[in-house]
Amino acid sequence: MFHSVSAFIGLRYAKSSKGNQFIAFINAFSAIGIALGLMSLITVLSVMNGFEGDLKDRILGIAPHIVVDTQGENEQIISSLSKLPGVTATSDFIESEGVVQSSRSLEGVMIQGVEPQTTHEHSIIAKNMLVGQIADLTPGSYGIIVGRALSTRLGLRVGEQTRILSAQGSVFGPFGQMPSQRLFTVVGVFDVGSELDAKVILMNINDSAKLMRNKVSRIAQTRLFLQDPFEYKTVVDKVTEVGLKSDDWRTRQGPLFDAVKMEKNMMALMLLLIIAVAAFNIVSALVMVVTEKKGDIAILLTQGLSRGRIMQVFLVNGLYNGIKGTLFGAAGGLLLVSQLNNLLSLFNVPIMAATGGAGLPIVMHWHQVVMLILFSLLLCFAASIYPAYRAVKVDPASALKYE
Repeated sequence: MFHSVSAFIGLRYAKSSKGNQFIAFINAFSAIGIALGLMSLITVLSVMNGFEGDLKDRILGIAPHIVVDTQGENEQIISSLSKLPGVTATSDFIESEGVVQSSRSLEGVMIQGVEPQTTHEHSIIAKNMLVGQIADLTPGSYGIIVGRALSTRLGLRVGEQTRILSAQGSVFGPFGQMPSQRLFTVVGVFDVGSELDAKVILMNINDSAKLMRNKVSRIAQTRLFLQDPFEYKTVVDKVTEVGLKSDDWRTRQGPLFDAVKMEKNMMALMLLLIIAVAAFNIVSALVMVVTEKKGDIAILLTQGLSRGRIMQVFLVNGLYNGIKGTLFGAAGGLLLVSQLNNLLSLFNVPIMAATGGAGLPIVMHWHQVVMLILFSLLLCFAASIYPAYRAVKVDPASALKYE
């Protein structure tokens, strides 16, 4: 890309700072700015990636990925859902709003009637049980599993009974419409660490059908577990093609993930602007170098060096500081990401206590790091074009007039 003579002269100009300390200061300032901006961007994006992934696991590990309305459909169509690309499992499912009543207070909840075996294999709840297990939800036992946050609010303990009311199975009585209700026994407590811990309760699908006055043989919903919940749209399109209606997790949880994504993008944009400001300090430094080296440029032109080679000299000069800042920034960012939780623990940052001592969730995507490095180098190259263009416009006769 660059001629060897142009590269040699450009590097000599970049490294020789004794002639003008102010130019050397601006060069160092721009390199440090690029390094700090890139280091911050790699660190922030890695933490945001971790939070996004953690949120995905905790929220979508409880919320159903896709629920298909299979009422009145034959078994062949229902069984075909498990063969769709991206679907790892299917199960009968009942979901309804309800109220949990304890001696302490009332709480509105989302009742999930589940198949214990499938839920144990594919739900994050099974891995986060504090007491009991999903297999304890045997049909006819009228047991429930609640989140730790909900059990704390209502004062529920394993083995205690609590009353659950559901509007879906309501009946008309002497005093008007009355919700369906029944006593259930708490058989387990889970702690996933999401807001759904205080909103979702699990019970056997047969027990939930009886609570809502449905026949087990007429369960009208099928839950689809996806390998990647973010690839839901492909599965939804396939479900629609066979003439079935469905509801996906985006209906309820979409705004939360959209907010996280927007925050991540805005943070990245602000830090990219820091890198851009630092990169364009190269413009002022190179303009001063071109002004200072007009005599040298004129001599090189009279010696036969083409204007294209002259332009390459100053492009190399500008890229030298950009590459130096980018390499230090990338190395510093990778090092900081790998040791961030250790540093937070060392300085007793309160966030460690807020995460239960587990530290910040950090996920670094190498393709993001490569893209950031390339973007930084591209900015430095763009910042070097104008000063290099000014260099080729130097008139040798005017520059050497007073030499």
